[in-house]
Amino acid sequence: MISANTTKNQLVNYDDTDFDKVLFEKLSTKDGKILGVITLNEPKALNSASLEMCQAIFQTLKQWQNDSQIVAVFLQSTGEKAFCAGGNIRKLYEAMITQPIIVDNASIIMDEPNYFTTFFRHEYQLNHYMATYPKPIIAWATGIVMGGGLGLVATCSHRIVTETTRFAMPEINIGLFPDATGSWFLQKMPAQVGLFFGLTGANGNAKDALLLNLAEFAMKSEDRQNAIDSLLNADWHSQKTAHAIVSHALSQLHTLTHLADSKVIKHWQTIQTIVNQGDMLDIDKALKNPALRQQFADDEWFTQAIDTYEYGCPVTAHLTYEFFVKAKMLSLAEILQLEFNVAVHCCYYADFREGVRALIVDKDKKPNWSRAVENCDKSYILSHFEPIMLQGKALQLSL
Repeated sequence: MISANTTKNQLVNYDDTDFDKVLFEKLSTKDGKILGVITLNEPKALNSASLEMCQAIFQTLKQWQNDSQIVAVFLQSTGEKAFCAGGNIRKLYEAMITQPIIVDNASIIMDEPNYFTTFFRHEYQLNHYMATYPKPIIAWATGIVMGGGLGLVATCSHRIVTETTRFAMPEINIGLFPDATGSWFLQKMPAQVGLFFGLTGANGNAKDALLLNLAEFAMKSEDRQNAIDSLLNADWHSQKTAHAIVSHALSQLHTLTHLADSKVIKHWQTIQTIVNQGDMLDIDKALKNPALRQQFADDEWFTQAIDTYEYGCPVTAHLTYEFFVKAKMLSLAEILQLEFNVAVHCCYYADFREGVRALIVDKDKKPNWSRAVENCDKSYILSHFEPIMLQGKALQLSL
């Protein structure tokens, strides 16, 4: 998978187990520069990102930023099935079942950081750092790219998709919300299509990713090494910026001929009509309209999107909609601070815990959601956005 001339980048404060989950290498370019390679290495867990993986990637990127020989970073995963299926939800669940459930609308007050705050803080700090990284970061986004995995891809400067790419923000299935910059990149999708993807957990393919500002390049899944070689053989001593050099190198391999048609283009008008109905209750009525289901009875993709919405968590639907209202004029740093507040609240309220239990732990797929869509009062939804108080002060991400 990786060509010759590689060296393992040694980190401090991480044992061999952590190295096994995320690998770091340096590849020599033809003109003496270095391409850094980060490999997510948990294929049995669909390369789900753990706290330790986020910490290790962040620390390595910090080191590589200060290394003038490293010109770019290539982010990939082991195996072809998944780039990254999201964060390690099981570990969050194990922590959640040991915490009391908040039953009122008060702010969360704590004396010391817990696993929830630590996990989301490091994940979101990594997201922001990648989005503002001065050197190009290239993502090989093949296979399953979901949740926090899509957050990693979205914050890279150059994104490559293949015929196997399947992306989604499926948090509505587990009572969370589209986080890890989801509230940022879903906003950037044209015509509010991102709201539809957030509410329905719909799957997108490679052409959808190109259309919706989630990718710039498409290649065949067997062309990974060719993509790496094109970067190793690039002219890094030219007068172009590093970002322009990467774009030129990857553009020579860009091809669309092997890709399936876009699902979004096929359903563009219907999606736009739904998300522009009015408030969340109006959108809910449109998605649950029997005439809509009848119209698309033979369309598996659209029917599955509707099914997922109807199965999903009503509080998640309201949070997703509320983010679209609040985040329109906010910076990425401001959005991530809001996401942090909401994510930690979700860990204390009942729905996230119940959603993970039903879908991942017990796998009965029969979640008992705390509220129906029409019963999610505004004060309860807004309580999720309240600051997390630590020792009398609002906990900040320090981005």
